[in-house]
Amino acid sequence: MSSNDLQGYKKTLNSPYTGFKGWIDSRLPLIRMMEAEYLKFPVPKSLNYFWSFGGIAMFCLIGLILTGIFLGFHYKPSADDAFDSVERIMRDVSFGWLIRYLHANLVSFFFIATFIHIFRALYFGSYKAPRELVYIFGLTMFMLMMATAFLGYTLPWGQMSYWGATVITNLFSAIPVVGDAILTLLLGDFTVGDAAVNRFYVLHWLLAFAIVGLVVFHVITLHMTGSNNPTGSEPQSWDETVSFHPYVTIKDLNATIFFFIILAFILFYYPNILGHSDNYIKANPMVTPAHIVPEWYFLPFYAILRAIPDKLGGVLAMFGSILALGLMPWLDTSKVRSCLFRPVWRVCVLLFAVNFLVLMYMGGKPAEGIYVIISRIGTIYWFLFIFVLAPLVGFLETPRQPLTISNYLQSKKA
Repeated sequence: MSSNDLQGYKKTLNSPYTGFKGWIDSRLPLIRMMEAEYLKFPVPKSLNYFWSFGGIAMFCLIGLILTGIFLGFHYKPSADDAFDSVERIMRDVSFGWLIRYLHANLVSFFFIATFIHIFRALYFGSYKAPRELVYIFGLTMFMLMMATAFLGYTLPWGQMSYWGATVITNLFSAIPVVGDAILTLLLGDFTVGDAAVNRFYVLHWLLAFAIVGLVVFHVITLHMTGSNNPTGSEPQSWDETVSFHPYVTIKDLNATIFFFIILAFILFYYPNILGHSDNYIKANPMVTPAHIVPEWYFLPFYAILRAIPDKLGGVLAMFGSILALGLMPWLDTSKVRSCLFRPVWRVCVLLFAVNFLVLMYMGGKPAEGIYVIISRIGTIYWFLFIFVLAPLVGFLETPRQPLTISNYLQSKKA
C-alpha cells in the first residue's frame, strides 16, 4: 500500500461530524454506525407489515428485561418464600401488580410476534440463501425463548409452576446413560425443590441476556445480507429501495403501537386470560392438579411430545420438531423464494400454519381418545412438511416467474 493509499484509508476513518459529537465519534464510531445501519440502511420498497414483527419482538424483549429487573428487586428465589414474595409484589409493592401482569403478558405477546415472524420467514422464503444464518440465529433465539419462558413460569411457585417443572424436567431422565445426571445437575437435588427454584432463577436471567446477544448477531447478519421482501427478488437498483428511516421506522412504529394497544387491553381488562388459575394456589407436592398443562405457547410442542407413546421418542420428536426447521434452507430445493409465485408450496405452508394451531389446541386437551389421534396426524404432517414436501415440491413444482420489486409495486397499484 502506497503512502497516498494509506492517507486515503485514514481519511475514511475520520468522523464526518464536528464538535463534541465528532470528538466522540472519531474515537468510538457508534454514531456513524447507528446512522449507517438504522437510518440510511437501504431496504426494499415492497416491505409490508409482516416485516414489522421483528421490531415488535425486540420491543417486547426490552420490556421483559426492564420489568424483570423490577420484579427481581422483590422476588425471593426459594421454595418457602417464592410464592409469598410474588403475592407481596402484587399486593404491597407500589404498582407491583402492573409490573407483574405486564411481564407475564409480554411473554405471551413476545411469542405471538415471534410465531408470526417465523411464519413470514417460511411463507416468503426468508430462510433461503444468502440469509441462512439470519434464519438459524432466529431459530436459536426461539429455542432460548422457550427455555427462558419455561424457567420463568416456574418462579411464581404455584401449583402449575411446580407440577409443570416436575413433568418437563423429568423428560431429561429419558436420555440414555447421562439423563439422570443432567436432571440432578439441573435441579441441584433429587426432586424439584428449593435448590431448583434458585437455579431456575439464575438460569432465567442468564438465558435472557443470551437472547440479547443472539439478537445482536441476528441483526448483524441481516444487515450483511439485506432484508428479503414479498417478491423474494433482490433489489436491482437504488430506485427499488428506500432508507430505513423514516419509511420503515414509521411503518414499524404504527404496527408496534397497534400491537401494544391490544396488549394494554388484555393487561387492564383480562390480565389472567392467558394464564392458569391453578397457579394462584401455592405449590403443594402432595396434591396433583387434575390436568397439567403448560402455557399456551408450549402447547403445539407438548402435543407432539404426547403423540409419541415412547417417552424418549416423544422427547426427541418435541425437540426435533424445532431443530428440523433449521434444515429448511437446505431441504427446500426450489430456486424461487416467495410463496406468491409457488402455488403448491403456498398450500403446504398454509396447511403447516393451520396444523400448528390444531396442535396447539390438542396440547391443551387430555392425552386420550381422539385428541391423541389428531395429535399424531399433526405430528406426522409437521415432519412430512420438512423432510418430504420441502424437497419434493421444490423439485416437482413449476413456479411462476417472480416479479421484480418495481413490477410487484406496479401490480399492487393496479
